[in-house]
Amino acid sequence: MTTTTNLQNPRDAVIVQAIRTPLCRARKGGLAKVPPSTLLSAALRGVLLKDPQTRHDQDATDPASSAYLIPPSDVQDICVGNVLSPPTSAVSFRMAALSADIPHTTSLSTTNRQCSSGLQAIANIAHAIQSGSISIGIGAGVESMSSDPMHELYDKFPPQVDWEVVQNCRHSRDAMGCLIPMGVTSENVSKKYRLDRSALDRFAAESHRKAARAQSLGKFRAEITPVGDVSRDDGIRPDTTAETLSKLKPVFDKAEGSTTAGNSSQLTDGAAAVLLMSREEAVKRKLPIWGVWRSYAVEGVPPDIMGVGPVYAIPSALQKAKIGAKDVDIFEINEAFASQAYYCIRTLKLEEGKVNPNGGAIALGHPLGCTGARMVVTLLNEMRREGKRWGVVSMCVGTGMGAAAVLEVECVRS
Repeated sequence: MTTTTNLQNPRDAVIVQAIRTPLCRARKGGLAKVPPSTLLSAALRGVLLKDPQTRHDQDATDPASSAYLIPPSDVQDICVGNVLSPPTSAVSFRMAALSADIPHTTSLSTTNRQCSSGLQAIANIAHAIQSGSISIGIGAGVESMSSDPMHELYDKFPPQVDWEVVQNCRHSRDAMGCLIPMGVTSENVSKKYRLDRSALDRFAAESHRKAARAQSLGKFRAEITPVGDVSRDDGIRPDTTAETLSKLKPVFDKAEGSTTAGNSSQLTDGAAAVLLMSREEAVKRKLPIWGVWRSYAVEGVPPDIMGVGPVYAIPSALQKAKIGAKDVDIFEINEAFASQAYYCIRTLKLEEGKVNPNGGAIALGHPLGCTGARMVVTLLNEMRREGKRWGVVSMCVGTGMGAAAVLEVECVRS
């Protein structure tokens, strides 16, 4: 498909700043003792600063200071993606915004679409801008998998359903499939599509290699705002090889499985935020436009093979943007598991060099509610650095979905 030239609309949702915290290993990393509200506050504060990479004393930066890209009071709404925090997170995240010098006049909501929550938060703000409901907003995501361990979720908050009704409904198989652990869905994908364990280990090792190279070249510096003294991702293992990964035992099917701790995404703490506004507002304020939100799609798939979601979401998003897969310069596809990421890339026949050029969640980590926003941050920084025009962010979603968004950097024309 030939790339079309999109007309510039004053109500286009454009991104003028995108930032993330470091991504650190849950329970063992540099952010393990930092509550999610503090992670979120750092990202919200950072995305409003002209120089997010520099530490700013919270008391020394006045909301009217020239250090801000725009006055915090100009932000009309914030949407925060999160998965594991308790229901009171709606309170703590509102407090996080206030502690980031954003006044009470700025509203805030939370959203949970599992692993795509951060991307959904950005979509919610983008769509509010496109519809004219607001002109300026922040889409963000946060997760502390140290504070809220994933394995405790169902123990603390079991699904509240009428089991007799669910088990006897027309879609009972899919309904009960929503309870399947994510690692088991990974094994289901491996078995159904006959994926080779060695290929998955090679894929995982390549993720670490790319991320280690990007880190050594300083590529991540521009996208990270520090949290206290922590300013560097700590989950990347430069010495990882397919050979060392091959020695790890399967976790979810110990006899015949292919999913291991080494070829799965890491449990991680982190936050990310994206500042959006209408094109009209960005032009009026003379702010550089990093990227334009062009389309968003969510598609449902069988819950027991939820990892295949991007296979359906990406074509849907591309169709809405009126471009083809070959037009896309960079794909950021979440590596929840090597099995599903490898399968999606292979099935969509994507050029490997275009996918996750700086590594993915196997190396960087997958803080559930943060990931979608983090991927937008990484994508836009890479596109601007390399002079690329079209980018896609996509991920699978627990309970059986895939989400994808298309973004355009306008200064590049093919």
